[in-house]
Amino acid sequence: MIDNNFSNINERSKEILKQLVDYYLETGEPIGSETLSRRMGLKISPSSIRSIMSKLQKEGLLHSPHLSSGRIPTDKGMRLFVDGLLEIGRLDENEKNSIESQCKSKGFSYNEVLEKASQTLSGLSNCAGIVIAPKYQNKIKHIDFVDLKNGQILAIIINENGLVENRIFYSNSTYQEFNLIEASNYLNQKLEGKTIENVKKEIVEEINNYKSELDLLSQKLVQKGIAEISPSDENPYIFLHGQSSLLNNEIVKGDLDKLKFLFDKIDNKKNFLELVENTSKADGVKIFIGSENILFNHSGLSVVMAPYKNNQKKVIGAIGVIGPTRINYSRIVPIVDFTSKLIGEIIG
Repeated sequence: MIDNNFSNINERSKEILKQLVDYYLETGEPIGSETLSRRMGLKISPSSIRSIMSKLQKEGLLHSPHLSSGRIPTDKGMRLFVDGLLEIGRLDENEKNSIESQCKSKGFSYNEVLEKASQTLSGLSNCAGIVIAPKYQNKIKHIDFVDLKNGQILAIIINENGLVENRIFYSNSTYQEFNLIEASNYLNQKLEGKTIENVKKEIVEEINNYKSELDLLSQKLVQKGIAEISPSDENPYIFLHGQSSLLNNEIVKGDLDKLKFLFDKIDNKKNFLELVENTSKADGVKIFIGSENILFNHSGLSVVMAPYKNNQKKVIGAIGVIGPTRINYSRIVPIVDFTSKLIGEIIG
């Protein structure tokens, strides 16, 4: 949404703000009035530019990082630029085909597609590529149990979107093959198209009231399995590549406290759920700039995200790029937009 201050800025000030932000995105350096005047073909004198820059600074759109006269945009100034002055680029057919070939290979499982999408975004943007798939929305499509011996049971869980999760749990009982099959069949019948939490109470009551025709060991496996595969938290699945690029951010580089803050945020997966929720409200790509960014507030990072949907138009996750505030928005926005729609098509 364009800030109300934008309508109060005249065309000359908008042009100076645009040129200044463009320079900052290219170089990461402050720019002074004389350099800016030359950049604009001397259409405006350095003294006039100094006066306008001073007014923009009073509006909170620019600031001087040093004692020099050079200015860089604030987060507020960057927001005005993105909302009203940014010229979004377009992907050519070769770029689209490249993204498709990397994400759409035959034989990829759902989680392999998301993993590849994260890698692709990181490679194209030179930033961190991220795909978030919340667990709490997923309904179960199929479940199998496999005896790994030594008291270990593998639960293979496939959700409605094809995401495969393997969970290992321990049991003191010795199960026969038919117990594994019987327990799997029972749960598949109960769980099809539902979440674990939807039917957990019903299954437990049925077994406790002897209404189930399961063998006693199979009942025990069902109860143990239900307890183990029930989501103990709402941590989403996170596919993240290119984290090392975040260390090149000028604001956190060399600042151990900010580096620790940054990686603590990444390690705590619950932090990403709010990001998905805010992104899912957007119609297309949403940009969180610097201090607006709920996840990495005050770490000098921006997040460019878009929701991806299944064929029922239901938002089932978010995909995007995390990078320094001065990332190339013009290039990254169409990449994120195209990739999010492609992932939606692949998931179906």
